[in-house]
Amino acid sequence: MERKVYADNAATTAMSRAAIEAMLPYLDGIYGNPSSLYSVGQQAKEALEGARADIAACLGARPDEIYFTSCGSESDNQAIRSAARLGAAKGKKHIISTAFEHHAVLHTLDRLKREEGFEVTLLDVHKNGVVEAEEVKAAIRPDTCLVTVMAANNEIGTVQPIAEIGAVCRAAGVVFHTDAVQAVGHIPVNVAEQNVDMLSLSAHKFHGPKGVGALYCRRGLRLLPLIDGGAQERGRRAGTENVAGICAMAAALKEACANMQKNTAKLVALRDEIIEGLSRIPHSVLNGDRQRRLPGTVNMCFEGVEGEGLLLYLDDMGVCASSGSACTSGSLDPSHVLLAIGLPHEVAHGSLRVSLCEYNTREDAEHIIKCVPQVVEKLRAMSPVWKEMERGERPHVI
Repeated sequence: MERKVYADNAATTAMSRAAIEAMLPYLDGIYGNPSSLYSVGQQAKEALEGARADIAACLGARPDEIYFTSCGSESDNQAIRSAARLGAAKGKKHIISTAFEHHAVLHTLDRLKREEGFEVTLLDVHKNGVVEAEEVKAAIRPDTCLVTVMAANNEIGTVQPIAEIGAVCRAAGVVFHTDAVQAVGHIPVNVAEQNVDMLSLSAHKFHGPKGVGALYCRRGLRLLPLIDGGAQERGRRAGTENVAGICAMAAALKEACANMQKNTAKLVALRDEIIEGLSRIPHSVLNGDRQRRLPGTVNMCFEGVEGEGLLLYLDDMGVCASSGSACTSGSLDPSHVLLAIGLPHEVAHGSLRVSLCEYNTREDAEHIIKCVPQVVEKLRAMSPVWKEMERGERPHVI
């Protein structure tokens, strides 16, 4: 039987048994509306608030600082729009971010620029895929109302110095938001210690269900609703809460945080083995800093190869991987993340993202190391560009 290796956990993860078991009672039995006064509704309300407390504890937050949403993208939108509009009311319409944020951030900033006259500074993330706190400090102006920098990049996996950036923002009196969708449940996150004012997360990135997320907003900051209607989430997010999904999210996050040290040790070993194995392929490059990265994420480019062909052939060999963000996988354009770290278009097209979770095994890593060089060789044999490079008619870039 052909081996199947799922290595696209940055796109989504399998639900854990703990998450599934936490979800089931609120699909059949305790299915009441948590805004209702009768007992089944109040049981749902009690579960909702218990999940809120559990998630807050995992983040170093207070329960009343956690708001439930449908996903990380919604959380990003609400955080950014709230900070922007509150800033604008004070005459502050400048926002700082980075060139390789998730599109939930970048597209929201584009709309604020286009429709509401905000000015946006996108910081360089350099070849290593890391923005430095001193660069954030230098970019802050008297009219800066928000800094939004992701905790870990969703494509190349580089981890940003969030605590240092948060300290810079706190000293300057500027709101600091971080898209922590890829970080929460995988690396330590503590909003108090890291000087974070607002934080976005999504359950399906750490073995929870799809369609549920959360937004942390520090007490004392005003959060404006995106959705008007009922008084749910203390008037900040109308709509009946997804109690089953929220309980599953809390269970998944508690499990991920409890096992983080053990999972990290396992994943770093597998990750480094894959990096070492794939780096033996001629004219390949690891994207992003070698050490400052998520435990399970590898992103590499192979010259003379198209990412789409790489993924299709790997799928035939039983490997599920990605060439970038799942949210843009239908696009033929090269990754904006890879362009932001300085890769030329022709190289950025040949990217492979392998993202592991604790369910992956050493045998999975070995299968990836076996399959990728075979596919790269096959694709290069069909590539006229690669043949020109081999004949010396075109220079190698990497």
